[in-house]
Amino acid sequence: MTDTVNIRGLALEVLLEQERRPGRGELLSGVLEQYAYLAKRDRAFLSKIVEGTLENLILEDYVIDLFSKVPVSRQKPVVRMLLRMSVYQLMFLDSVPPSAVCNEAVKLAEKKGFRGLKGFVNGVLRAIARNLDKLPLPLVGEDPLRALSVRYSMPEWIVQQWLDVYPAAAVEEMLRSFLQTRPLTAHVYPEKCTAEQCAARLRGEGVRASVHERVPYAVTLEGFDRLSDLQTFQDGWFWIQDISSMMVCEAAEITQRTECVLDMCASPGGKSMHAASLLTNGVVLARDVSLHKLERIEENIARIGMSNIRTQQFDGRVFDPSAEECADVVLVDAPCSGLGVLGRKAEIKYRMTVSEQRKLVKLQRELLEQAARYVKPGGRLIYSTCTINRQENEQQVEWIVEKFGFRPIDLTETVGRFWNGSAEGEQTFGGMETLKRGYVQLLPGIHGCDGFFLAAFEH
Repeated sequence: MTDTVNIRGLALEVLLEQERRPGRGELLSGVLEQYAYLAKRDRAFLSKIVEGTLENLILEDYVIDLFSKVPVSRQKPVVRMLLRMSVYQLMFLDSVPPSAVCNEAVKLAEKKGFRGLKGFVNGVLRAIARNLDKLPLPLVGEDPLRALSVRYSMPEWIVQQWLDVYPAAAVEEMLRSFLQTRPLTAHVYPEKCTAEQCAARLRGEGVRASVHERVPYAVTLEGFDRLSDLQTFQDGWFWIQDISSMMVCEAAEITQRTECVLDMCASPGGKSMHAASLLTNGVVLARDVSLHKLERIEENIARIGMSNIRTQQFDGRVFDPSAEECADVVLVDAPCSGLGVLGRKAEIKYRMTVSEQRKLVKLQRELLEQAARYVKPGGRLIYSTCTINRQENEQQVEWIVEKFGFRPIDLTETVGRFWNGSAEGEQTFGGMETLKRGYVQLLPGIHGCDGFFLAAFEH
């Protein structure tokens, strides 16, 4: 790939560091920044190996155990990760010859000080390579839980949570979507351009861009190298935001009369900027407990050129008397288990637990306790998460109604209009019938967006 940097060796280092420090979700992006001088194809190959290996760990371990006399659990960390990334290449990268994968793995094993295990690495990988077309994977029809977990590399406890709520066919569609590449979605800033103009300019920069089929102010982007290199991005014509997140401000129905929108968990800033773009004379208070995240939001605000957003570092669990009944709209996009964005953040599925979910439910309620006090009489509270978990979503709706007496708002004419004419599967599995009850669970693979939950209430 390159004379100066061994891309597979670098990928191995990133994967090992990710395993040692699983909370570092931005590790790869930092490495890509450090090695920005590499050719585009080298950085793409590095990303593919790292992301693909992480996404498919359970499947890789299952396959390795079929052909290795030493179980994955007893292998040395370097050898185990080397086998995993090599199995990923064998199974999913058709452009890489199996012989090259095996040979490079043997060289890396020796380079990493495991000369004595070269034969083991070579033997396991060549056995897998010979049997790629007849791997005995578990069948969904015989054991849905085990099969879906292995085939789509999803921990069984997560699969079981979803099977308890959705049909196996819907769960499989969700799992499949996490492993598929989806284009980025951009929210166009209407003060500078239309979606058509933005897409056309991006195409002029060599990007595959088009107006989103559902949302007229959104554009999909594919086939670019670094987002920051695009002049259209630098000029502040758009910000990155999934269409599911765009539904928050649709539910809020921000109008010319809206004076104040309080975004209590503003990072990464898309909802704050969406709200600001809809205001005439009002202001958005974008709060977050993390100063680093607020700085990232401020960079985006400056790039877009908005003047009606005020960022504030604030712990949303602490009551702010100066904000009591101050906001026409309060947005609580709460910290959550993140199970709706596993296609973008695969590391979450390996570190999230049921116990952690329970802690998040408690945190969400602490935030909502304060949020309810900031809503003006007649104002709106919008609660959202990027997860698929009834405890964090539907059960929180019940709690909000019971605790604060807020009235759920029918979302049929706001959020629902973007799914008019939806396919039957979207209606059946996506729970669109709940729109009248004030909430909706959007599902990856079903609705063409991230997994996202949204509920709207009136004070």
